Amino acid sequence: MGIKIIAKNKRATYDYSIKERFEAGMMLQGTEVKSLRLGKATIAEAYISIDNNLEAWVYNLHIPQYEFGNIHNHQEDRKRKLLLNSKEIHLIKHKIKAEGMTLVPTIIYFKKSLVKLEIALGKGKKLHDKRADQAKKDVEKKLRQGRYE
Repeated sequence: MGIKIIAKNKRATYDYSIKERFEAGMMLQGTEVKSLRLGKATIAEAYISIDNNLEAWVYNLHIPQYEFGNIHNHQEDRKRKLLLNSKEIHLIKHKIKAEGMTLVPTIIYFKKSLVKLEIALGKGKKLHDKRADQAKKDVEKKLRQGRYE
């Protein structure tokens, strides 16, 4: 399908139990896209919020400045608007309020030369849930390696 992954948020599946995923476009400047083509982005500390105008914004998505850029280079940690349907935004906002879910960015990637951000609705895991998931992964790993009977 022509998907090239730029960055993943590995902590998202560790800290949250993911319920539903959405694909969103992002409004970017030219030098941001060039920097992303070089595979440079940090998504680990990013978070998403929906304002009163029903617009989704991503904060702390770190895209470093383009090396060969000029004085019109972009700011690295500026907020960026997400492009979602109004139906999707209403659904997300409802689930955040009603069910106490959190909106987390998971993957940033290229799809047909467009930059997309996969966002997920998740519920925060407690410490015992994280331990149970880790134990389950360890058992599956040992079974695959043939060391567990």
